[in-house]
Amino acid sequence: MRSIILSTTIRLLVALILVFSVYLLWRGHHLPGGGFAAALVAASGFGLFAMAEGPESVYQSLRIDPQKLTATGLILVSATGSLPMFLGKPFLTGIWWSLSPGLSIGTPLFFDIGVFLVVLGTVLSLILTLEEA
Repeated sequence: MRSIILSTTIRLLVALILVFSVYLLWRGHHLPGGGFAAALVAASGFGLFAMAEGPESVYQSLRIDPQKLTATGLILVSATGSLPMFLGKPFLTGIWWSLSPGLSIGTPLFFDIGVFLVVLGTVLSLILTLEEA
């Protein structure tokens, strides 16, 4: 039985959960948090959405297969970790670029995004497989 109240509430809650997940991801390369925690939070939001609307709705809202998310994340993590080696530095050394005074971006952010994609894809694959069964 579908409930309009549950469906509407879950959609609003999932939006807030995903915004919080992006906050954790962005905060993670300077403070505790990062890709792993952000992906678990995002996966919990998608899990709620799957319970309320069904796994088909999650597949439609994602528009990409969770296994492809995992593969993309693994490629990004490997590339980000290996990039310093081409510059004569050890594996996983952080490289930072200053975009403007007070704003810098570095390889730890891209590494966290890769971890985010790996964990999100893996957990979503598990959740959606269990939800379909």
